[in-house]
Amino acid sequence: VQLQASGGGLVQPGGSLRLSCAASGFTFSNYAMAWIRQAPGKGLERVSSINTGGVSRSYADSIAGRFTISRDNDQNTLYLQMNSLKPEDTAVYYCAAAKWASREVAAYDYWGQGTQVTVSS
Repeated sequence: VQLQASGGGLVQPGGSLRLSCAASGFTFSNYAMAWIRQAPGKGLERVSSINTGGVSRSYADSIAGRFTISRDNDQNTLYLQMNSLKPEDTAVYYCAAAKWASREVAAYDYWGQGTQVTVSS
């Protein structure tokens, strides 16, 4: 199983980034996916999750209305469109896979290596 996250970087407050997560080594379309982040000195936070078909999506209150999760099962890729970024969004962002979509970080079995997002002027 491999999950390769990319697309992070340095962005000014109010800016946008699009994260991608390329999956391989398992049947991507059979797994729910999530973006999970860890800010400096803080614990893991499930940002958003999406079910296998991409129809059911959920978001943490902290990012609702600003971020959009999506997936392309033909391309085995997960996305996170992040708009109106704030300094408090600064974190390492991980993509993760589970058999069922969950708000619980512990539910996710497979994790990528993470991509750094820094929001600063």
